[in-house]
Amino acid sequence: MPHLIVEYSANLPAFPEAQALAELNAAVVASPEVANEADLKSRLVRVGSFQVGTQPAQRAFVHAQLRLLAGRTPEAKQDLAERVAGVLRRLTPRPEGVLVQLSVEIVDMDRPSYIRERL
Repeated sequence: MPHLIVEYSANLPAFPEAQALAELNAAVVASPEVANEADLKSRLVRVGSFQVGTQPAQRAFVHAQLRLLAGRTPEAKQDLAERVAGVLRRLTPRPEGVLVQLSVEIVDMDRPSYIRERL
């Protein structure tokens, strides 16, 4: 815990993956909600098959999901969402003629059913 999953559409080929991971991790672990930086697991997923809406317009997306053990205040969740969104706003490519949608979602994980071990 936490888990950060960022999906982005394949029509954003200039998405700076390594830079995004480094900056996202730094932003999230700077939060007082993350006790140990080594607990953060982040990944980027380039989505090759996708559709945004129903129109044939040029559209793209970046969606981040930050999964945390339940129990955070709404203010803490908002802060974490803004940390993630701030990095993605800065780093997401904006190709000419392409509408890019950005979304960030904070998801509570059920504490009793979450298993975490260091092997």
